[in-house]
Amino acid sequence: MSILNDVRLDRVVDRWESIQRELNAGPNQATYAALTREFANLDPIVATIRELRSARSEIIDLEAMRADAKADREMAALASEELGELVPRVAEIEKRLQVQLLPKDAADERSAILEVRAGTGGDEAALFAADLFRMYTRYADLHGWKTEIISIAENDLGGYREVVASITGQGVFARLKFESGVHRVQRVPETEASGRIHTSAATVAVLPEAEDVDIDIRPEDIRIDTMRASGAGGQHVNKTDSAVRITHLPTGLVVVSAEKSQHQNRKLAMQVLRSRLYEMERERADTERSDQRRSQVGSGDRSQRIRTYNFPQGRVTDHRINVTLHKLEQVMTGQALDELIDALITDHQAAQLADMAQNAVA
Repeated sequence: MSILNDVRLDRVVDRWESIQRELNAGPNQATYAALTREFANLDPIVATIRELRSARSEIIDLEAMRADAKADREMAALASEELGELVPRVAEIEKRLQVQLLPKDAADERSAILEVRAGTGGDEAALFAADLFRMYTRYADLHGWKTEIISIAENDLGGYREVVASITGQGVFARLKFESGVHRVQRVPETEASGRIHTSAATVAVLPEAEDVDIDIRPEDIRIDTMRASGAGGQHVNKTDSAVRITHLPTGLVVVSAEKSQHQNRKLAMQVLRSRLYEMERERADTERSDQRRSQVGSGDRSQRIRTYNFPQGRVTDHRINVTLHKLEQVMTGQALDELIDALITDHQAAQLADMAQNAVA
């Protein structure tokens, strides 16, 4: 069965029309919000379906006109010319529609929690973690997103042993979810006197920001401790007893926020805790759906080495898709990061399309 067969397309259009009727009936506020989001997702798909069907119908008419060459050869030649332009256009519309119909991650439109931690490499790893975090904050600025630090632990050189931040905006998770994993750097550290190239690493985790309705956290399941923030000094260290540590007793998850007032820290720590629990639930559901999950782009496996930043050669290589950019400086400023992310999304969509085609044949 074709991916774009009429039965499947009719289901999409029927659902779009059904939502319109439900919205016109005046549902309650919660239902209205959910239907509005679904309608917004379906509306461009239905527009493409109509565009495709109109073009396909035009092709049928033109082919009939060309077949009737004996009646009017001039019209037949004109029909052939128009078909030469229309057939490639239909192929482009079909490709666009296939991508629109791909299963969507329900969390794609959400904001995200970004966690960057120094890995192997000591102080140099912490300096690299700080470089990565600056890369993401600059990338967020370029997209008009808001970044808010939740907690940060610095070393004496200004590197980050760990930094957790909230990145707020439309579709943040969809763009950043492929960044989860181990990022490796090859360069001469500032701490290296002999000029030898070292290899260090940092881990990145990107979690979809959870809403209150996603995760129900019972008061008896958490322990909240207030403590004095500590660190190497500087603007990020709070000198009052305002740092908040929340422990989720059923899972053992611990979240610390030490950047704002005690009230704000509690709010931010709960925000991170909800997101981590939400991600645990998403991973559990994924595992249940498939006992032997394929290793693929965006799996979020944080033990996977996903990218290497080679400073002496000025290149960045993403190992999942074997793409190398000789634009290290532009990537580190966030300006060329979209080139890698777009390539990852395209590769992911191609894998999804292959799966859909295989399932359609089966």
